[in-house]
Amino acid sequence: MRVLAALLCGVVFGVGLAVGGMTNPAKVLGFLDVTGVWDPSLAFVMGGALGVNALAFALTRRRARPLFAESFALPTLRDLDRELVVGAAIFGVGWGLVGLCPGPALASLLRGQPEVFAFVAAMVAGMSLDRLRRLYT
Repeated sequence: MRVLAALLCGVVFGVGLAVGGMTNPAKVLGFLDVTGVWDPSLAFVMGGALGVNALAFALTRRRARPLFAESFALPTLRDLDRELVVGAAIFGVGWGLVGLCPGPALASLLRGQPEVFAFVAAMVAGMSLDRLRRLYT
């Protein structure tokens, strides 16, 4: 049942990204171009997603445990460290250069565009290098 719930959540997330325009790099780059021809429409998509998430999180926190797990898996770290700041900077630069981030990139694979496959391959390579770095440091 957990796998089915995860699959359903992933499909809903991917459809939401596509319908909201987050899988269209040109639209994302238009949103990020605040000094040029700015397209503010994604601010409404992000604001709507933030609102729905805040409500769902508040309702979920009232439960004793999740529906399909023994306990909640919430982050425990609250401090900013070097890795978080550097990772956020790399994420932002990548998003600004290409107009894709991990979720929308995976959802965009269905389009079959070679650029998206190259982005996902580079993303997987970067995650793999980081995992290797963590193993040996």
